[in-house]
Amino acid sequence: MALNYIWVAFFVIAFLVALAKLIFLGDTEIFKLIVEGLFDSSKVAVMDIALPLAGVMTFFLGLLNVGEKAGAINFLARIIGPFFHKLFPEVPKDHPANGQMIMNFSANLIGLDNAATPFGLRAMASLQELNPNKESASNAQIMFLVLHTSGLQIIPLSIMAQRSILGAANPSDVFIPCVIGTYVTTVVALVAVSIKQRINLLNTTVLGWLGGITALIGLALWLLAGRPKEEVETFSKVFGNVILMTIVVAFLLGAIRKKVPIFETFIEGAKGGFETSVKIIPYLVGMLVAIGAFRNAGALDYLVGGFRYVFSLTGMNTDFTDALPVALMKPLSASGARALMIDAMKQFGPDSFVGRLVCIFQGSADTTFYIVALYFGSVGIKNSRHAIPYGLFADLVGVIAGIALGYFFFH
Repeated sequence: MALNYIWVAFFVIAFLVALAKLIFLGDTEIFKLIVEGLFDSSKVAVMDIALPLAGVMTFFLGLLNVGEKAGAINFLARIIGPFFHKLFPEVPKDHPANGQMIMNFSANLIGLDNAATPFGLRAMASLQELNPNKESASNAQIMFLVLHTSGLQIIPLSIMAQRSILGAANPSDVFIPCVIGTYVTTVVALVAVSIKQRINLLNTTVLGWLGGITALIGLALWLLAGRPKEEVETFSKVFGNVILMTIVVAFLLGAIRKKVPIFETFIEGAKGGFETSVKIIPYLVGMLVAIGAFRNAGALDYLVGGFRYVFSLTGMNTDFTDALPVALMKPLSASGARALMIDAMKQFGPDSFVGRLVCIFQGSADTTFYIVALYFGSVGIKNSRHAIPYGLFADLVGVIAGIALGYFFFH
């Protein structure tokens, strides 16, 4: 329902702002600009975004299917298992929900969205079997959902694909900032929910995992601190591309080792690339047209200007405010945030500070309200308890971390 009101509000506010400009400023071209923008945005959504995306998604979905059949998810599940059990003390170690949750997070880690959702829904159903109050979310269900909304993944595939489509010189230069941003969001969300649920994180398994990964990220940031901007960008670009190619080669070699029919498996997964691109066309058209009307009327400039003024009172650098619409939309709609990200990259350029920052925002968290509705709705939970507040807290952390990383890497 919230998204319905937001979508309608884009058009209504655009109309009111344009009407005010016509009456009080004598701007006779404003409605013509908005109407022309409706047609232009519709064309851009299909011809410039969805169709070019089909090729990129076709290749990577095929590759990811090879990785799945080669045992990549099961491999990650075996590694993560001991750490994972500490976060869900209410779930017996031999319960099917453990494996399903690990499969869900593992699939998300390597970008297998289509596989992650079925695993997640099955995991939520299994957790519901353990839930004594079927209409109220259990602690385990809330921990699972909040960690899911933190959007942890190591391959921000769709973001890099969009950057490539829009002509970024180095589409993967946001790879490292996105990974760091989503990791920070996940850790803070994990700690916050653990405190709320009185889960003891002070054990060797949890501290070893969190401490080790945090130390590696901290070491990388320390080594990069004070370096020239060009060196930091080069590191992000080179390291990100090396990791991506390493994953590609590892998937293929793992498939050979498992005697997977590689090309047939690739084709099987690749078929979903075009289907995925076609499925998002209605969402892209709807949101891009609405956002285009909102922006062409000047309403977006007023909104950003308001944020810029408030933050300027603190003496802060306000360059980040042009990217805030993506951060505000992210908890409500993945497609809406994606459309705003694309719109910002088209307006400011994919290699601009704002163009890169919106990508970091997009990659640092997931869509809280949609995930709550999907996962809790699938098992009939009516009382989400502290899931939404802590999910939104994770989103806020992602925004703050994204701004800090944007300035560190690209400003």
